[in-house]
Amino acid sequence: MAVELSTSINIKEPRWDQSTFEGRAKHFFTVTDPRNILLSNQQLDSAHKIVTDYRKGVVSPGLSEDELWRAKYIFDSAFHPDTGEKMILIGRMSAQVPMNMTITGCMMTFYKTTPAVVMWQWINQSFNAIVNYTNRSGDAPLTVSQLGTAYVSATTGAVATALGLNALTKHVSPLFGRFVPFAAVAAANCINIPLMRQRELKHGIPITDENDNRLGESTQAAQQAISQVVVSRILMASPGMAIPPFLMNHLEKKAFLRKFPWMSAPIQVGLVGFCLVFATPLCCALFPQKSSMSVSRLEPELQEKIRASHPGVERVYFNKGL
Repeated sequence: MAVELSTSINIKEPRWDQSTFEGRAKHFFTVTDPRNILLSNQQLDSAHKIVTDYRKGVVSPGLSEDELWRAKYIFDSAFHPDTGEKMILIGRMSAQVPMNMTITGCMMTFYKTTPAVVMWQWINQSFNAIVNYTNRSGDAPLTVSQLGTAYVSATTGAVATALGLNALTKHVSPLFGRFVPFAAVAAANCINIPLMRQRELKHGIPITDENDNRLGESTQAAQQAISQVVVSRILMASPGMAIPPFLMNHLEKKAFLRKFPWMSAPIQVGLVGFCLVFATPLCCALFPQKSSMSVSRLEPELQEKIRASHPGVERVYFNKGL
């Protein structure tokens, strides 16, 4: 007779140890798995039922621990953690690799003319806006005005950087011109992410002790969290935008691409995709999702409050976001 699965498994936390890079990498390889976007509504609803029932202490008959974790990751990939709503398909983390490989590959193929630069930078920032809206915090929702400001500012910054650098690279090696899209994406990330999370920079993000007891809101923690996300996003784009230019510069001198120049875009998209399959989860794993900082680095008034109410607390914890 099969033994019923225990109801004590903590599916609120990831399956693997998040204090190690290896554990975080395994977690994000699962979260960003592109195969999840191919799941049917019936499969998503089944995973939703398994997870919600389990949280209520109800175990589906014959459910194994591996099946529970699989359902949990399917659930997490498609449903918003705060609102519980099914997320827009292209805004899900599992859509990051296929969407980014297509957009980035095209940005790096069609970068020589002004209309192409404007169009692909606009498409990229439109996609970023959808991702940011889809993964918004339920605790501090973004207003339409904040979304619009971030979208317009990031798009303007990316296009201005790309056009400015294109003008500068006209008199140098063509290889340098291939790196212009990367510089534009890096500039846009430095603008877009802080603007999307401006409310956190203004009012702070929730901080807790190691037992998840809320201690207040900190703008210092928000600054650290957003800095880590900006670094992760730029490094995430680096392999896919730094390695293919060298390869494409070499391949375009060969007879094959001279004979079939239209193959340049598909090859570039494929190369970017191969890099992103690994870069996306590994760069998400660079910093712990549950980040921390010393109490001594918080705002002076918050330090006083914590030392008065929780004298034993030396470190605080917070969700850095993605």
